[in-house]
Amino acid sequence: MKTTKVYIDGQAGTTGLKLYDRIKNRSDIELLTIDPALHRDNAERARLINASDVTFLCLPDAASIEAVSFVQNPDTRIIDASTAHRTNPEWAYGFPELSAAHREKIVNSKRVAVPGCYASGFAALVYPMVQSGFLPKNYPLTCHAVSGYSGAGKGAIAVYESDDRPADYDSPRQYALGLMHKHLPEMQKVSGLDFPPVFNPLVCDYFAGMVVSVPLHRRFLNGMPSIEQIHEMFTAHYAGQRFVKVRALQGADVLENGFLPANTLAGTNMLEIFVCGNEDRILLASRLDNLGKGASGAALQCFNIMTGAPEETGLE
Repeated sequence: MKTTKVYIDGQAGTTGLKLYDRIKNRSDIELLTIDPALHRDNAERARLINASDVTFLCLPDAASIEAVSFVQNPDTRIIDASTAHRTNPEWAYGFPELSAAHREKIVNSKRVAVPGCYASGFAALVYPMVQSGFLPKNYPLTCHAVSGYSGAGKGAIAVYESDDRPADYDSPRQYALGLMHKHLPEMQKVSGLDFPPVFNPLVCDYFAGMVVSVPLHRRFLNGMPSIEQIHEMFTAHYAGQRFVKVRALQGADVLENGFLPANTLAGTNMLEIFVCGNEDRILLASRLDNLGKGASGAALQCFNIMTGAPEETGLE
């Protein structure tokens, strides 16, 4: 069996650790590792990047840009989990279910940017609406989202899991109140919008999982499609996809007592689409694991597509 040489730059972070756990026992991967004492040694990092067939970057934006500058091997392929390259047209956007063109670019590219977790949930809803013609590109969108605290980084995780954490960590905490969240540029560009949405994220006292919601007024949609037509469009758009599923209208097949919990897909690479509402107002919602389809799972799915491995390998 041909093996792929893989290096994870930034293995100690939340995404890097999760990715390592997903691939460490794969027989089709030869994992290149760095001496912990040299994890900040740029010469050693560069050596490993150029020795790899595929390098995953699980780093802050500036460090990811720096790591890409180390690449001299023309055959090394980069999968970047940071925000740095997500709106760069020279990079493939790592959400293969959005369209056949997105999938094909991942297959052929040597540079793939893994989507942000919130952006994945948002684009999964808005991209098909724009492409179908139902949603005007200049629609003044609002997006609400709730996420587990694992998406807040190692420092916040430590506070949430400490025995003497502040009392305000017990409740949902709204943030990015200046409306300049770092995922907004990709949410707008990838979805094909003229303007970014008003984005209202909250982090809550549970570990992993998220729900992203986009409310719409039907009277402002092109052609005033019915809720049934919108649901049919999503069903057709994602037909045959392994990791994106459109649930029954109003979530009737999975929701109990009308509640949509955010953590039920934790530990999976799944993303679910819900179309709810009435004849006047529509609520679109997506549910995913912010550490799965929103991070390491999406990165590994892209790796499988790029290397020709079965898409679900390591993601079941």
